[in-house]
Amino acid sequence: MEPGRCILWLMFSDQPAWYVIHSKPKCEHLAASMMLGLPDVETYCPRIRFQRNTKRGKVWFVEALFPSYFFARFAPANSLRAVRYSQNVIRIVAFGDQLISVTDETIRLLREEMEGQDVKIVQVGMNVGDTVELTEGPLRGLKGIVNSIHDGQERVKILMEFLGRESLIEVDATKLLTDHTPRDVFIER
Repeated sequence: MEPGRCILWLMFSDQPAWYVIHSKPKCEHLAASMMLGLPDVETYCPRIRFQRNTKRGKVWFVEALFPSYFFARFAPANSLRAVRYSQNVIRIVAFGDQLISVTDETIRLLREEMEGQDVKIVQVGMNVGDTVELTEGPLRGLKGIVNSIHDGQERVKILMEFLGRESLIEVDATKLLTDHTPRDVFIER
């Protein structure tokens, strides 16, 4: 088969399949929702919701599970051009000139992992031995190692080096940043 012929077959294929869509950064859910207005196009954009400590305190964030990517099910013969030129879409992921579909089973397993939700809450916790950074108070910006956790993750003792000596201090867990990212926690499950 000639290299350019495979894409021609897919362009005229009237069988719907799932494809990965590359979108503009932070616009995955917008592009997916805009695409729902297209006839015979289904989209799936799994997202995670998590809390992160900031200078303003704990703030909720919602981000795409796969930053700048989501899934769309469509028949290339009917919808390729409309999907490709939909708002906030950069491209349909392909290898060379060949569009690559994602199996229905992969999407089913992903939906199962997301527990049927489009936005899943992920709790980013701390464990003994984790490196953490203070986000508030006079020691803000200093790093330490979690020594123990008390009161159901509300109070944490950390070992810090300060003024040339190691000290064990107890702080409120909400004033600490961990090295864990929500995606790490989601993948570890």
